[in-house]
Amino acid sequence: MADTSGNEDWNVVIAPDSPWWRLHLGEVWRYRDLFRELVVRDLTATYKQTILGPIWVLIQPLITSIMFAVIFGMVARMALPGIPALLFYMSAIVPWSLFSGVINKTSATLASNAPLMTKVYFPRLIPPLSSMTSTSFTFFVQLALFFVFAAAYRLSGSYAWSPGTALLMLPALILLEMMLAFGTGLIVASLTTRYKDLRFLIGFAVQLLMYMSPVIFPLAKVAPDSPVRPVLEANPLTPVIEGFRGALLGTYMDWSTLWYSLAFGTVVLIAGLALFQRAHRSYADVV
Repeated sequence: MADTSGNEDWNVVIAPDSPWWRLHLGEVWRYRDLFRELVVRDLTATYKQTILGPIWVLIQPLITSIMFAVIFGMVARMALPGIPALLFYMSAIVPWSLFSGVINKTSATLASNAPLMTKVYFPRLIPPLSSMTSTSFTFFVQLALFFVFAAAYRLSGSYAWSPGTALLMLPALILLEMMLAFGTGLIVASLTTRYKDLRFLIGFAVQLLMYMSPVIFPLAKVAPDSPVRPVLEANPLTPVIEGFRGALLGTYMDWSTLWYSLAFGTVVLIAGLALFQRAHRSYADVV
């Protein structure tokens, strides 16, 4: 409403020409109620009108782990000996689900929130941040499922599960993976505003990336002189997935390789933030 006295007292300034590195995190905090509502919306909408509801959070990684354990662990003998195949594959599938889930949801934030983003002002980082948060919540539930099965194996005496002090690296591994996934998701979300084909390719690309990561087989199974080895080592997810196995199962892990993932993730995150800040300014013109 206009001020009839002629004095204008504005408390919100929308300036599209601000540089990309000004993320306005203070505004994100002021809009925390909207952030919370979007997180709740993502969590409830995913399994709305389903028979099993939130139980799918547990069923999906469990079924996938069982299938991988039978096909690749027992038949193809790709799992490490001495470790139950179910735990071996669950220790990689759970973090992989976090990575793929954050990318898929973050990359679709501009398209899925178009009606809201073209009509109402709010910090544009809130939708991708809320998508990452809801996916992270699912990840921690699935990670708890892994610990339940690991404890069950230990109590039954069939596997002496003892990850050791490497378990302390788990928070760093989660942070690294979220950096890689969130940055990649922002890049894809920015590019899909102009190149709509990417939204059809992202699901296929993420699935293909799983076979280029040590999810099905550990890096130790690949010979040093194999032509596949350099491809796996160039993948920044390789140290992260191997690190999750090292932290959760106590397998051998060269922790110094995480510096490569950290450097790669930092570059990807900065590039994603820069592209996203640039893309959302003209989003209403191309949507």
